[in-house]
Amino acid sequence: MQTPTNRAEKNWVLGVTALASFMMALDAMIITTAFAAIRADFGSPVETLQWTVNAFNLTFAVLLLSGAALGDRFGRRRMFATGIALFVVASAACALAGNATALIVARALQGAGAALVMPLAMAILSGTFGREERARALGIFSSLTGCALIIGPAIGGFITEHFGWRWVFWINLPIGLIAIALVLARLRESFGPAAALDIPGLSLVALAALALVWSLLRGNAVGWASAEVMGSLLSGLVFTAAFVLWELRAAAPMVPMRLFASRALAAGMSASVLFYAAMYGVLFLLPQFLQTALGFDAFSAGLRLLPWTATLFVTAPIAGAVVNRLGERPLVVTGLLMQAIGLGWIAEIASPTVDYSALVAPLVLAGVGVSMAMPAAQNAILSSVAVAEMGKASGVFNMGRFLGGMFGIAALVASFSAHGGAYSAAHFDSGFAAAMRLAATLSLAGAIAGCFLPARRRAAVAAAPQDA
Repeated sequence: MQTPTNRAEKNWVLGVTALASFMMALDAMIITTAFAAIRADFGSPVETLQWTVNAFNLTFAVLLLSGAALGDRFGRRRMFATGIALFVVASAACALAGNATALIVARALQGAGAALVMPLAMAILSGTFGREERARALGIFSSLTGCALIIGPAIGGFITEHFGWRWVFWINLPIGLIAIALVLARLRESFGPAAALDIPGLSLVALAALALVWSLLRGNAVGWASAEVMGSLLSGLVFTAAFVLWELRAAAPMVPMRLFASRALAAGMSASVLFYAAMYGVLFLLPQFLQTALGFDAFSAGLRLLPWTATLFVTAPIAGAVVNRLGERPLVVTGLLMQAIGLGWIAEIASPTVDYSALVAPLVLAGVGVSMAMPAAQNAILSSVAVAEMGKASGVFNMGRFLGGMFGIAALVASFSAHGGAYSAAHFDSGFAAAMRLAATLSLAGAIAGCFLPARRRAAVAAAPQDA
C-alpha cells in the first residue's frame, strides 16, 4: 500500500473518511425523531415500524465483516466509494418510499452500504497514518462520529418538523455525492491481503437472527406457544448452532470461535450485547413517548434527548482515560448499574402527565452509565487478543453491537405491544413503562456479565511472565 507522506494528503484522508462516517452515524440517529411522523403517514403499527431500524441493523451486522475483505480484494478506495454510492441510492429510495415495506427494503440496502463504508474507513485511515499518529487521527475521527450521535435526534426533529420526514433521507444525497467526489479525487487506491469470504457463515447468522427476531415480533399477535412462534424460535436456535459449528470448522471463519476462549472477550461481548440491546430499544421508543404521550413536536423531542445523548461527549473520553488505571470491570459494572437504575426510574415515573423535568435526572444517570461502560467493554475485548487479530475482534464486537440492538428493539417492542399500544397517550405510556422495565433488566444482566471480566491487578500479574 502507498502511504501518503504529505501532511495535506493525510488531512484529506482523515477529512473524507470522517465525513463518510459522520453521514452514516447521523443517518442512524436522525431517523429516531421521525418515527412518529412515519407511523402517522403510513398508518403502520409500532411492530412494523421497528423493521425500519432492524432491517438496517441486520444487513449492517451480517455484512460488516465482509466489507474489509471486499476492500482488500477489489481495492479499498473503489469499494469505499461503492459503499457510499449504495448508501446514497438507498437513501433516495427511503425518501421516495410509498409504504412501510418499501421503506424497510430501502433501509436494508442502506445497511449494506454502511457495512462497506465503516470498516473500510477505519482500514484506510489506519493504513494512512503511522503508529505514532494513528491514535490522534482515530481520536478526531471518533469525535466527529460521536458528534453525529449527539446532535442527530435534534437535527432529525428539526427537519421532520419543518420539511417532513422524507428529508431526513434526502439530506444524505448532497453529503454522499460530495464524499464520493472527494474519495475519487483525494484518496489513493490500496489493497490488502486476499481474504476468503465466508458466505455460508454470512447466510447462517442472517437466518438465525431473522428467525429469532421474528419469533419475538409475532409472539403477541399469534400466541407465544403457537406453531409459528415456536417453529421460528427453534429454527433460530438450529441456525445459531449450525453457524457455530461451521465457524469452528471453516478454513477462513468470519467469527473465529477460539477468540471466545478469552474470559475478557466473552464477558465483554456478553455485557455489550445486553447494554446495546437496552440502549437501541430505548432509542427507538423514547422519542415516540415524548411525542405521542407528552405531546412534544419532533424537534422539541430531539432536544429533550440531549441530557441522555450528550453525556457520551463528556463521559466517554474520561472513561477511556482512566480504564487502564481502574480496569474495565468497575467501569462496566458501575456504568450498567447506573443505566439500569436510570431506566427503571423512568419506568416508574412515566405517565402522560409527567413533567419533562422529572425525566432529566434519570436520563443523565443512564447516559453517564452507558458512556462509562462502552469504552471499557470495547477496551476489554480488543485488549484480549493479539495485535494481529484486533481487526477481527473489532468486527466481532461491532457485529454483536448491532445484532444486540436488533434483538433489543424487537424485545422492547414485544413488551410494549403486550402492555399497551400507540392509539392513545395512556396506552402508549403503559407499553412504554413495561418496555423500560425490560430495558432496565437487560442493563442489570449486562452488569452481571461485566462481573466476569478479569480484574485489572490479576490481568497485570498474568501478563508479567510474558513481559519478562
